[in-house]
Amino acid sequence: MLEKIIELTNLYIDSMPKKERKKCGQFFTSLETARFMVNLYEIPIGKQSVTVLDAGAGSGILSCAFIEWLEQFDTITEVKLTCYENDENVLGILRENLDYCKKCSTKRVEYHIRTENYITSQYLDFNCMIGGNPNPPKYDYVIGNPPYMKIPKGAPEAAAMPKVCYGAPNMYFIFAAMGLFNLKDGGEMVYIIPRSWTSGAYFKRFRQYFLTEGKLEHIHLFVSRDKVFDKEDVLQETIIIKARKTHLSPEQVKLTSSKSNKDFDEITSLTVPYTLVVTGKNYYVYLVTDDKEVEVLKRLHQFCQTLPDIGVKMKTGLTVDFRNRSILRDEEEEGAIPLFYSQHIKQGKVEFPIQKEHEYVVTEQRGLMQDNKNYLFVKRFTAKEEPRRLQCGIYLAKNYPQYTKISTQNKINFIDGLLGEMSECLVYGLFVLFNSTLYDKYYRILNGSTQVNSTEVNSMPVPDMESIQEMGRKLMKTKDLSEKNCDLILEGYCG
Repeated sequence: MLEKIIELTNLYIDSMPKKERKKCGQFFTSLETARFMVNLYEIPIGKQSVTVLDAGAGSGILSCAFIEWLEQFDTITEVKLTCYENDENVLGILRENLDYCKKCSTKRVEYHIRTENYITSQYLDFNCMIGGNPNPPKYDYVIGNPPYMKIPKGAPEAAAMPKVCYGAPNMYFIFAAMGLFNLKDGGEMVYIIPRSWTSGAYFKRFRQYFLTEGKLEHIHLFVSRDKVFDKEDVLQETIIIKARKTHLSPEQVKLTSSKSNKDFDEITSLTVPYTLVVTGKNYYVYLVTDDKEVEVLKRLHQFCQTLPDIGVKMKTGLTVDFRNRSILRDEEEEGAIPLFYSQHIKQGKVEFPIQKEHEYVVTEQRGLMQDNKNYLFVKRFTAKEEPRRLQCGIYLAKNYPQYTKISTQNKINFIDGLLGEMSECLVYGLFVLFNSTLYDKYYRILNGSTQVNSTEVNSMPVPDMESIQEMGRKLMKTKDLSEKNCDLILEGYCG
């Protein structure tokens, strides 16, 4: 059954320009992925009739995969399917595919296609507003491959769901939040979505809603970023989640992974405590793939403080160079101050100058200057293939006594004292943490992107101030800034 649906969908994909589909954030699920997703559901013993919702149904691949999957359950006699789809280009193939499924299935299939906007048509219900339905339709199962596209913060869909939106949101997590709302209590939801929502301040409202009203039971990761969708070019990291609408947390979460959408027969599997995967006031989701990564979390989660708790904080560099071209200088001149880039971080130290263009700025804008004092510089961006995500350099003010002010380009982060200047031993101690293998692995588990986000770093668990200073003194004594030495020093504090 599903093979035919895929065949018809591919004909549609070939006939529709990619630019047109991208406008709608339209990426079609592969046959293997669709079958994997529906196999994550559970059918209660004795259940005869099921209701299912597919929002952003596209060509109906997931709906048809679900109907195909139900064929193995003799007790199920009736399927009531609701599909939301408002792209007129795809409605024809959607109806054709659902009719074909209905004809082939041994179950009594009733389907209804709703062409109104999935989000805005329900905003009164979702927000419990006057005029809304006090008893809106709820479903046993929700399945979806929602649109992947950013929308303006003033877009109708964002305005409809202020509870989960912050800034300019992405449609995929708005759909996921509404999908959870559409579930019956105890109902199950399976979505294929980017992993970007699992951390960061940008998605905090969504995580808080989604992980309060529902609980994760299964997460599937794809090792390859470009082999998830057939005939599509999607480079962001994508995951499959199964969630249940409940306030009760399960004891464990199952995490699986595969290289692509073609090798679900070669899956690695791991079951870990729920509190290890979903933790903290920020509701971060830690995507571990093996026992070694579980051990990383356990070792660092023994610390109960964060950088702000001990009086320091990571901040983002101040100067966006391409927006301030008029103040940039290639050579030092009267009134100029150094502008530090990621290129100035070399083997654990900060070197300046390095005969790079635009190494100086001349400005009176206070927002572009910072005091010349001790910092730990950390690169904001690294290449995917680089062995380390956290790359840092020690900056000591005494090395540049000729300056009272400096500036930092916004492609680096810096750690600064909240109440005063950091001591040298504290800077060195922070270097031990951020140059260690353990913290680098921790950050990779927390964030799958190549960007080092200051909000996430400020939420990472760290030892107490005294311990960090002790680590710094040990590092200063050895004068060995290698990763191996940092690992050795840190080992004594989180063994």
